Amino acid sequence: MTNKKLKIGEILVSSGLITEDQLKASLSGQRQLGGTVGENLIRLGYISEEVLLSSLSEQTGLQHINLTRVEVPPSIQRLIQLETVRSRRLLPIGFEGRILVVGMVDPTDLTALSEVEFQSGHSTKPVILSSTHFEQALNFFQTAGYGVDTLNLIGEKPPREIPAESNIRSLLKALVLWHGQDLHLSSGAIPSIRVDGEIKRLDIPALKPVEVESMVHDILTPEQKRIFQENLELDFAFSLDGVGRFRCNVYRQRGSLAFTARHVADQIPPATELGIPEFLHEYALRKHGLILVTGPNGHGKTTTLANLVDTINRERKSNIITIEDPIEYTHRHKNSNVNQREVGTDTNSFGDGLRHIFRQNPDVIVIGELRDFESFSIALTAAETGHLVMATMHSNNATAAVDRIIDIFPPAQQSQ
Repeated sequence: MTNKKLKIGEILVSSGLITEDQLKASLSGQRQLGGTVGENLIRLGYISEEVLLSSLSEQTGLQHINLTRVEVPPSIQRLIQLETVRSRRLLPIGFEGRILVVGMVDPTDLTALSEVEFQSGHSTKPVILSSTHFEQALNFFQTAGYGVDTLNLIGEKPPREIPAESNIRSLLKALVLWHGQDLHLSSGAIPSIRVDGEIKRLDIPALKPVEVESMVHDILTPEQKRIFQENLELDFAFSLDGVGRFRCNVYRQRGSLAFTARHVADQIPPATELGIPEFLHEYALRKHGLILVTGPNGHGKTTTLANLVDTINRERKSNIITIEDPIEYTHRHKNSNVNQREVGTDTNSFGDGLRHIFRQNPDVIVIGELRDFESFSIALTAAETGHLVMATMHSNNATAAVDRIIDIFPPAQQSQ
């Protein structure tokens, strides 16, 4: 166990990162809403998770563990009861010799460490976990089970365990359970999951056209079904209680339906995990200008944009309007108001939403994707008239993005 006696709040006050009044406000929130002092400081916007983790690591001398890169064997999980994991906000990680390494949201909680040592029968070494990653782990355990051996991927082989039923909800659970990026359903093909960039098939029969159609219609709203009938393709977001949120696409191929779903993290990953440079956050806090995030599909454009929005939400008092297709990450109102509009549900198109956006008096405009001349023109006008505009654009690299921007404009304007 650590010999450090200072608590999180005392460490942050002594480091000059928060004031005594802010600590008191956090303690009051802790009594009302639960959670750790650090989590309440983040919720109140007094400190970012990145700063909290860095300060804790520096002041306590403890290591910060990225839980998304750690595989905790079920045998290790079983050393600590799930109720203790949930209430104390900690997780056994593994052994260093005979010492049990314990990841903790609050590594200064010596009472929690004593409880872990009593339950496990081992001496402990605390390391620091981010609250975001801990919540993701809890959500995973709710789906996969805690301390269960048969729910893991086995090397490069297809998963040994299959969903109890071949319905869309079971398959989405499987996507999360096996740490997949995408789920693919197509008539005549065995359902497959992309894991570490490779398609892996599930050990269930190929789907018939009527089965794919039934699965897809099971999660579509009447309005989404109408839009799909008109456009023959549909982007939308879907949340499954206790499992997660998914970005989905339905389309037609060879006269039948096909479906793709990507698992979207419930929590926005911190900047350190995404590799976002500090200067980009400084740009995000400016009052006007254009930030354009470019890159190929699946390389983190939307996640980067969500992180920048969260930075503004925490550190500025602004009116933020987003137009997305679909909404992937949902933002809570913090120091800013964040109003998220989804194409097809809250507005007919990016163009329609942008044409009326100035009447909503935004300080920050977030555009899920710049696709056409009208949207780009409005974005440029907004950036030049006192608004901060942030958007994404598909391209292979920054140079290609510049070429694409020029090509969007009519030939007569491209040389201006």
